[in-house]
Amino acid sequence: MSQAKHFLDLWGRLVFVLVILILTFSFAMFQGGFVSWFIFYMALPFALYSLLLTFYPLQDIQVTRKIHTAQIRKGGNFSATIDIRRSFPFPLLYTVLSEKTQSTALKKRIEVERKDMLVPGFRKSYSWTYEIENMPRGEHVLEGIQIEIGDFFGWVKKSKLLPLRQVVLVYPNAVEIAYRPMESRYDQGAMAAPFTLVKDTTTAAGIRDYSPGDRVSWIHWKSFARTQTMRTKEFEDRQSQDLFLLDDRLPSDRFETQVELVASILQSIVRSHSNVAYLSIGKTHDYFPVIQTEEHLQRAMYHLTKVQADLEKPVEEVAAQDLLQVKASSLLYVTSRLTMDMVSSIQRNVKHLNTCMCLVVADKGEKISAEDEVTHQFARSKGFIVKRIGPENFSSVFTEVSRK
Repeated sequence: MSQAKHFLDLWGRLVFVLVILILTFSFAMFQGGFVSWFIFYMALPFALYSLLLTFYPLQDIQVTRKIHTAQIRKGGNFSATIDIRRSFPFPLLYTVLSEKTQSTALKKRIEVERKDMLVPGFRKSYSWTYEIENMPRGEHVLEGIQIEIGDFFGWVKKSKLLPLRQVVLVYPNAVEIAYRPMESRYDQGAMAAPFTLVKDTTTAAGIRDYSPGDRVSWIHWKSFARTQTMRTKEFEDRQSQDLFLLDDRLPSDRFETQVELVASILQSIVRSHSNVAYLSIGKTHDYFPVIQTEEHLQRAMYHLTKVQADLEKPVEEVAAQDLLQVKASSLLYVTSRLTMDMVSSIQRNVKHLNTCMCLVVADKGEKISAEDEVTHQFARSKGFIVKRIGPENFSSVFTEVSRK
């Protein structure tokens, strides 16, 4: 339907140009004189150019895109250069270029900022460099370049979408957080320590060269007897804490802040050489059983790049079965709104849970409502740690744990 409308519009404009040409010629023929013929000869070049422009094939134009910003964070700038080439040097006047995308958030920014008009003339190749500021988080698909050309007076206008599909990922912002385990346990003892790994000295995983400071009990005497070289046993690192990170995707004005908080927590855990299991609950349940390496982190970040606030049901209803599968001793729950039902569901369904911290995302300076205060006090009475957190105190998530 749109193609038919575009076709009729183009040919309607062509008829309009022909009518102008016929009218000026008829006026000159019947009126005679210098003025009437001057008007005709003045209109003739413009009309002929419009006629030729009507038949100029836009398929002759080829475009390529070079992206300058390899990795973009939310709020950052996106920069790219569009190279345009054509084989036939037909003179082009007003040429408007714009990016086309199906991403709603990015489309608004492009419509406001990114339309540039060029006058290529006879040039067979030219380029267009542009920048989009304050990029929204998400996976944005650039469908192609919309090109519009016109004549001197706008009598004839032609446009075409030149396909050039490319995906742009805008990752959530992540801040540096000093990670400190909520609880550390090993065998029968418990301790608060800045590390989540301890040595299991009951089983040797291998041997290595002796280093000053190694314990005498770690020396591999059998190897020393054979080679007369001091060797030390290497032991497996065992987790002193089993941490599970859970967040919900409830629609909220603070959802973007919540995504950035989760991204910051995951990054801090991986950078401290620890690991975590992560579950994101919305229309889909996205589960990452182990996030320990940079590769694992990138997969989780890709999820956080695309994720939307799409949870339509109460979180305690959709999360009940998932909570039954949680075997962690420590649970970190990130949400924009804590409910008594969710607190009860965690307490009821998560077995062997020693510590649960609930991070409730809040805006800076936002006062807590009476209803939320009651809920938070209820969670604390069950032994949960509840903390309201905003962008201004992300860095204190683990360093200032309190039950206030």
